[in-house]
Amino acid sequence: MPSPVPEGRTRGALLPIGGAMDLHRKRLIVQRFCALAGGADARIIIIPTASELPNGGEEYIDVFSGESGSRQVHVLPLRSRADALDPDHEAEIGEATGIFLTGGNQLKFTAMLGGTPIATAIRRANARGVPVAGTSAGASAMSAHMIAGGAKGLVPRYGMVQFAPGLGLNNRVVIDQHFGARHRLGRLITAVSFNPYLIGLGLDENTAAEIDDDHLMRVVGEGSVTVVDGSTISHSNVHQLRPGQRATIIGVQLHVLTGGWGYDLIKREVLADAHS
Repeated sequence: MPSPVPEGRTRGALLPIGGAMDLHRKRLIVQRFCALAGGADARIIIIPTASELPNGGEEYIDVFSGESGSRQVHVLPLRSRADALDPDHEAEIGEATGIFLTGGNQLKFTAMLGGTPIATAIRRANARGVPVAGTSAGASAMSAHMIAGGAKGLVPRYGMVQFAPGLGLNNRVVIDQHFGARHRLGRLITAVSFNPYLIGLGLDENTAAEIDDDHLMRVVGEGSVTVVDGSTISHSNVHQLRPGQRATIIGVQLHVLTGGWGYDLIKREVLADAHS
């Protein structure tokens, strides 16, 4: 039976995580994801497709089981396109109350799952109320416009970001992860400058951006989320540059938000700390 939609909720929450998630100390993000997935009644599916490790995803089983109190936590072994075409795996997605995408290589994730019944099943599950979380590569892959790679640096340059189609759970944001640790501000500003309709979310390590069904984002975790809003850009020359040239971008807005603070992705407004 498909998992029921929680009362009062339509689309499930999205929880992209910047990587290096705390699994053993305060576990703020783990707690939030397990609560969203249903606590003791949770049925959590871990999808390790992005991982290069043969046992990728298994490190989360005990963590999620212990936090939620549910024994229904397991890894769905989707490591090839053949696996993604297995109808039994598709049925398991339909029974989940929480879906978790591991880190690794986001291009591997989309190359293996893009255009398959599994990708459709994940989108349908989220549309009917199932929360989807993803860490590192799993976070990047969640949006429709996915950062597939690029260069680090603070100054936007043409060619420092590569795009690919993502899973398509949200078409308003473009997500970058390990943000502060890997100096990715320049490539996120560059990504937003290509089409300022997109809102850039730069996720620090052990930090998540919880996006609800009203397109309201709240920061969870111990780091910060950098919001790049290009809607007020008054001038950009990115369309005139050659690879490696620095960009001139005037009017871009940056917000650096910590735990409890939020952002309205529709109104493009900062939301005050929910705990203050």
